[in-house]
Amino acid sequence: MNTQDVQTFKNWFYFYVKSFASDDPEFQRNMDLKEQHTKRVCQEATDIGKDLGLNEADLCLAEVSALFHDVGRFEQYRQFKTFSDRHSVNHAEFGVAILEKEGVLNRLESPVKDLIKTIISYHNRPRLPEDVDEKCLLFSRLLRDADKLDIWRVVTDYYQQMENGNKNEAVELDLPDTPGISRPVFDRIIQGEPVLFENMKNLNDFKLLQAGWVYDVNFAPSLRRLRDRGYLKKLQKALPDSEEIRQIFKTIESHVEGQLNP
Repeated sequence: MNTQDVQTFKNWFYFYVKSFASDDPEFQRNMDLKEQHTKRVCQEATDIGKDLGLNEADLCLAEVSALFHDVGRFEQYRQFKTFSDRHSVNHAEFGVAILEKEGVLNRLESPVKDLIKTIISYHNRPRLPEDVDEKCLLFSRLLRDADKLDIWRVVTDYYQQMENGNKNEAVELDLPDTPGISRPVFDRIIQGEPVLFENMKNLNDFKLLQAGWVYDVNFAPSLRRLRDRGYLKKLQKALPDSEEIRQIFKTIESHVEGQLNP
């Protein structure tokens, strides 16, 4: 794959996104949210890939995987009016089905085409399968890191806006904004495990799920970006000031520093 392929795929993607343009401000806001997210994940994936020393062909692979990782989000929201996979469809698998239906990747050799679809299908799983080959593992980890970095950016900005009364239930996955946190969420983070979607009961749990993603960040350049941008501190600020919350973030920040300074 080369830069010409990447540009062809970008042209298709932005044409596809335009087909969802709407006069409904709320609908359009969420289409714009995912389009801008995609652009930034492409940049994150490319930047991390460069830090890892990837060659041009591999950087193209990383960028195309990022470009299409959320292609299912647009039709998901149009059909179901939510970004919650639990209340609609698995957006990663949905996106792969759209790429197959549209024949978007047909200009590529089958092994590369299949690799991209696999990387996309893995990007939202709680854990990667154990039987993944080395190349798929590398690019799946890279995409997952890039995706998390931008989601941290989106949600920390959003939580700051919430203080001014700007709410978007799609970002909150329609979870109730009730007090406290769930015990299974606390336990998993303290034990060094990512929070599971089934553990979540409210918006505070969702914020902690996002904090717990640190246990699934794969590369030092990604962790450095997380630390240097202050996302964890911003997440903590968006949560109640309690002993449990302080303990959680002390555990998480200790993990990050331990990974960066073993």
